[in-house]
Amino acid sequence: MEIQLWREILEPYALAVDELTVKFNHIIEAYRKAGMYSPIEQVTGRVKTISSILEKAQKKSIELDHIEEKIEDIAGIRIICQFVDDIYKVVELIKNRSDMSVVSEKDYITHKKDSGYRSFHMIISYRVETLYGPKEIHAEIQIRTLAMNFWATVEHSLQYKYKQNMPDNLRQRLHKAAEAIVTLDAEMSSVRGEIMDAQNSFNIRANIVADILTNIQNLYKVANKREVVKIQDEFFRIYESEDLKQLERFNKELDIISEGYRAQSLR
Repeated sequence: MEIQLWREILEPYALAVDELTVKFNHIIEAYRKAGMYSPIEQVTGRVKTISSILEKAQKKSIELDHIEEKIEDIAGIRIICQFVDDIYKVVELIKNRSDMSVVSEKDYITHKKDSGYRSFHMIISYRVETLYGPKEIHAEIQIRTLAMNFWATVEHSLQYKYKQNMPDNLRQRLHKAAEAIVTLDAEMSSVRGEIMDAQNSFNIRANIVADILTNIQNLYKVANKREVVKIQDEFFRIYESEDLKQLERFNKELDIISEGYRAQSLR
């Protein structure tokens, strides 16, 4: 393979990463706009560097002319969830999509690696439209909890530093940390209901406040300034009381006032 072809080869993978990241972020936004809990907390993506591709090809004895066939994680998406149960919801969500198809999957949560590594891996087939026409490529999706991701990031850095020759005492400590992560994820799952209630309350409050502030801002343009100042002062009083029911009632009353001026917040 000629060196100048690298950019041309990697461009469709960069496009796939960009598109997939946008699509999964849209899922998060759609859940939250609907007032629902999103099983996806955050999404990141990357294209393997040329040096990483060469290193993997050398390690697995892959000829450069066959890297696209043999290396399935040139494009990589990482989906982070809050709870272990969310991971399997995301897996089903991906399987049910029509714009990507699952090629293979590995459950390193039910069957964790000896190192303690836990994550759910999926290889998908995804179609991109390039300058030269459509191209079907493979991408790897890793799905894990926040805690799993913290451990995996640290472990990856140490593996890179020691080049697969990590000292035994450090390896043992990492393994203990991995067991602690299992316990942490289990504890978080046991109080999931309370965590979600708290997060939902926060999101509801944040949305109401955003509506109120938009209405007040709009009223400043069309209504009597003294009246708007009174409304604003009343809002601050209720906001400081942290009474969600009062805040909801105030928001409805303000909507009626704003509607009279055709200045209501558009949800």
